[in-house]
Amino acid sequence: MGIVASIQSAVSKVLHDQFQVSIPEAQIAVNETKPEFEGDYTVVLFNFVKQLKKAPEQLGQELGDALTKATPDLFESYNVIKGFLNLSIADSYWTSLVEKEAANKLFGTAPASGKKVMVEYSSPNTNKPLHLGHLRNNFLGWSIAQIYKMNGYEVAKTCISNDRGIHICKSMIAWERFGNGATPESTGIKGDHLVGDYYVMFGEELKKEVAALVEKGMSKEEAEKSAPIQLAAQQMLVDWEAGKPEVIELWKKMNSWVYSGFKVTYKRIGSDFDKQYYESDTYLLGKDMVQQGLEKGVFFQKEDGSVWIDLTADGLDQKIVQRKDGTAVYITQDIGLADLKQKEFGSDISIYVVGDEQNYHFKVLKLICEKLGLKGAEGIYHLSYGMVELPTGRMKTREGTVVDADDIVDEMESIAAKLTEELGKVNDFTEEERKELYHTLGMGALKFFLLRVDPKKRMIFNPEESIDFHGFTGPFIQFSHARAKSILRKEQPSFSKITVASLHKQEKQLIIELEKYPSILADACKEMNPSVISNYVFKLAQSFNSFVTECRVLTAETPEQKELRLQLCSFSVHVISTAMNALGIAVPDRM
Repeated sequence: MGIVASIQSAVSKVLHDQFQVSIPEAQIAVNETKPEFEGDYTVVLFNFVKQLKKAPEQLGQELGDALTKATPDLFESYNVIKGFLNLSIADSYWTSLVEKEAANKLFGTAPASGKKVMVEYSSPNTNKPLHLGHLRNNFLGWSIAQIYKMNGYEVAKTCISNDRGIHICKSMIAWERFGNGATPESTGIKGDHLVGDYYVMFGEELKKEVAALVEKGMSKEEAEKSAPIQLAAQQMLVDWEAGKPEVIELWKKMNSWVYSGFKVTYKRIGSDFDKQYYESDTYLLGKDMVQQGLEKGVFFQKEDGSVWIDLTADGLDQKIVQRKDGTAVYITQDIGLADLKQKEFGSDISIYVVGDEQNYHFKVLKLICEKLGLKGAEGIYHLSYGMVELPTGRMKTREGTVVDADDIVDEMESIAAKLTEELGKVNDFTEEERKELYHTLGMGALKFFLLRVDPKKRMIFNPEESIDFHGFTGPFIQFSHARAKSILRKEQPSFSKITVASLHKQEKQLIIELEKYPSILADACKEMNPSVISNYVFKLAQSFNSFVTECRVLTAETPEQKELRLQLCSFSVHVISTAMNALGIAVPDRM
């Protein structure tokens, strides 16, 4: 039981035993005491003043007296300010917590719950490399999966590759026309980048053709439909769906280049999956369900033969699920894939990490699955996140203004190298150790910056700001971990009984922060929000740095203080490293 729960329990018991009032623990508001007041935690009294028919100040005095008398091992003193009871927690409570948990490698994590969660993320198109938006998606997806794992869930990480459709055909047509047989090997260009170059090339050629047609008197809208290169891409899609051998062969070849490129990028950014799905395998899924839905009366057919669902009673509108020619639309295959994934994994929760432009799509998907009576439909959850922009503005793939993920990682490693070498603290590192450190720092900065913001908010990514060693950044936290490890390399705690009579202010503050970790992990899971952990671990790192600045560890005044402080260093290493691991961030032992 955490400190807040312990306070709620103690207050509830005193209210029942001495005031004959039953108030559920969850209704007792307990906050950290504001810095300008004396105390550690504050009980808000207004919630039960009416029931007890007492003035807030009187109730606070009587409750404070009763609490310090009934539980002296928990509360050592109190003060009352208006309707707030400020409680000071006994030092012995904090030292016993350190004794119990400092060497506990499972501190913070929950036991197996028997529940399953599936997280689908990344979902790239195979006509271009991963870009900055994909990075936020991958980091969110991986982190959410890890947070659920740490909260006792069995986790499956999945990815759906959008490997078919008109966008793929655009890259293929451009390569046929302008590629001259170019390959990743012949050009020295990473496969996903090479294919992406041809997608951009398609856009440039389309612009030229549209301009020429407009000049001849055609409207821009008509020109975009009639441009020869656009018609060629559409024909290629028809040929692909018909299984034309040479089109299928080209499609497989270019997709293989992209997958090889993705594999390298995923390894660099620390993203992985338990199962990969491909749209080319799943795009026909769900067609049988359209027929079932018609029979159940979930769907209806219009005069032209198209099939729809009416969601107006649910506050939405009518949505097509099958075209008049019998072909599936995008949501049809999503219904089929949702059913397939549930049959394969049997998840209690199925999380889709997808940008907020798809909010409507996922409302419709969940509703349709529920109305069809699909197993697990109630567990479908869209983890919606905002767009990432650069200081220069929005990115557009077709215009070639997107910043590729590989380029961002390169830049982050370069900035990390420059700043670290300026500090001059890696002179004794080997070349290999430096390279690994710069990657660790660069990725730590990148991931932390993209995860420190609530997923629902849009954000601007600034590489220079993200890697400041003194700011609200990953490298600041990584430095704090390395600082603790440096102390522990000189001497380890014995984990013997702690016998200090009282705590230094910074020791106490650090223990208070460490104690919060299990509830922080639980909150991050409940809210599906890694920024809860990001904000916490930054504050913990600040508290640790204040502690080692003001409290001598290896040259402490007494052996008892030294043991306590070494245990606090060890405790901090565990919590910082596992909290950062929940974000997918490695922490170096030296830097």
